[in-house]
Amino acid sequence: MLKQCEGSHAVAEAVGLCRPEVICAYPISPQTHIVEGLGEMVKAGDITDCEYINVESEFAAMSVAIGSSATGARTYTATASQGLLFMVEAVYNASGLGLPIVMTVANRALGAPINIWNDHSDSMSQRDCGWIQIFAENNQEAADLHIQAFKLAEELSLPVMVCMDGFILTHAYERVDIPTQEQVDQFLPPYSPRQVLDPANPVSIGAMVGPEAFTEVRYLAHAKQMQALELIPKIAREFKDIFGRDSGGLVRPYMLEDADTVVVALGSVLGTIKDTVDEMRADGISIGVLGINSFRPFPVSAIRRALSHAKRIIVLEKSFAVGIGGIVATDVRMAMDGLDQRIYTVVAGLGGRNITRSSLHRVFRMAMHDQLEALHFMDLEWNIVNKELDRERTTRRSGPIAENILRDLGQTKSNVG
Repeated sequence: MLKQCEGSHAVAEAVGLCRPEVICAYPISPQTHIVEGLGEMVKAGDITDCEYINVESEFAAMSVAIGSSATGARTYTATASQGLLFMVEAVYNASGLGLPIVMTVANRALGAPINIWNDHSDSMSQRDCGWIQIFAENNQEAADLHIQAFKLAEELSLPVMVCMDGFILTHAYERVDIPTQEQVDQFLPPYSPRQVLDPANPVSIGAMVGPEAFTEVRYLAHAKQMQALELIPKIAREFKDIFGRDSGGLVRPYMLEDADTVVVALGSVLGTIKDTVDEMRADGISIGVLGINSFRPFPVSAIRRALSHAKRIIVLEKSFAVGIGGIVATDVRMAMDGLDQRIYTVVAGLGGRNITRSSLHRVFRMAMHDQLEALHFMDLEWNIVNKELDRERTTRRSGPIAENILRDLGQTKSNVG
């Protein structure tokens, strides 16, 4: 059924249709509306046979999720930003124990300085935690991916993060096709756990493992993620057969066939990039886009096939690794190893900064004329940065960097809060 609704509400409805048995909730912007919506649905009886548990922290949310999933319950939670960092120890435990938890990460910048707006720093910080990570481009895909995520998690017995851009998607109102309960039931079978903690049949999970077996345990975690590279496209095809639309998969090509230049990105920024590419195509420029849906596992072969003909690749990412540069770009370079291509990293949209078509036009054209440095920070205010660097060099007492920059910009705490 087509509905004009907020992205968070669409996700809440999609999760509810998956018949979760335990929902662990701790609010943090910008995911709060998702768990609020689920709480209202449980209270109203729209979701039955489900325990909605308010917890005291994000660490508690993931700890409860681990316990409920280990006892055989279909389990869901959501978080963002600092909340994801707070639950990190338990996040690693969930994947190490092979528990098929589904969690929404409403992507938001990490502090300090504190920032509630969107970028991908939070989920990227957990790229090695053993969870599958899939990214949504729009709210329709966000809703669809949650339904697919439960099936993926339960077939592999691995946890899945569904990443959707905070505020840009979670709080945006769009037309979303909400499926029927019958469709979801046809696609997603009842949960049949591979392992269950049962007092009547006591076992231990998460036992101490020494050097003689730890490498093998970690390799098997990697091997299960590699299985997801085959399963994710298969589940996307099954989803299309029942729901009638393409959603998910490993990568999403756009105008790649004759593209000399290809832009690679994840998440909602793909919409703006496609609009920019359409405008450049109208001017006769051969440029295309490759959207990455599955970041973990990273689809090396699919990306190599899609990009092998390109002369240059621009990886636009909404996060970066301090001290080295691109995160996604590093993986793309590995996928394209041995090919004669120029690969540029463009860092953009940090902390919610707007990514405009005019800036994209400028950066893409610079890259096509080989005038772009290997690591480029789009729309960086160099005068402000250089002023702060000069202040530190001359005084050796720079003070709080964020406050200095805000003062240089003529802003105060009261008008940026």
